[in-house]
Amino acid sequence: MDAPAIINALNSLVTDAVYEPGTSLDCPTLYVPADRLVATCAALRDTESLAFNVLVEVTAADYFPRDPRFEVVYHLLSITHRLRVRLKVRATVSGGVPTVQGVWPAAGWLEREVWDMFGVVFDGHPDLRRLLMPEDWEGHPQRKDYPVQIKKTVQTYEPLEITEEEFRANLERDRTRRTTH
Repeated sequence: MDAPAIINALNSLVTDAVYEPGTSLDCPTLYVPADRLVATCAALRDTESLAFNVLVEVTAADYFPRDPRFEVVYHLLSITHRLRVRLKVRATVSGGVPTVQGVWPAAGWLEREVWDMFGVVFDGHPDLRRLLMPEDWEGHPQRKDYPVQIKKTVQTYEPLEITEEEFRANLERDRTRRTTH
């Protein structure tokens, strides 16, 4: 099933939603309007011909300085039909994306991770707090404008060099250890 076929199925299930097919090499990708995300996810999960019953991942991409700046990406899996689909929702810095915890309860942790790393707010999320970074951390480290101020000298390492005789001796020593234990 490709993106246009999924969009055709969704058009009759979700009213007032305008979907766009996205480009992808591995699975169908659709752009979903933020205000129709929850209804779209419920339709994808509950419609028997689609049955996308597993939320695999929620992540984001920062396209700074573009506006809308973020794309929140949802990867869904239909075990029944052995299909995958990728949903993308455009989000601004000030605007949020609705939570999909009502559709997939496991989305809570994934949305917290996206908020922690990118600062994308999930409207209606009951527990939006730090997950990976310390509570007192300022900013969101996966943003393109996050200030990176680490100064470290370049380290180079010499490759490990041993002779052929040492290599053979190591093999023999390892072989005898395995047979005696």
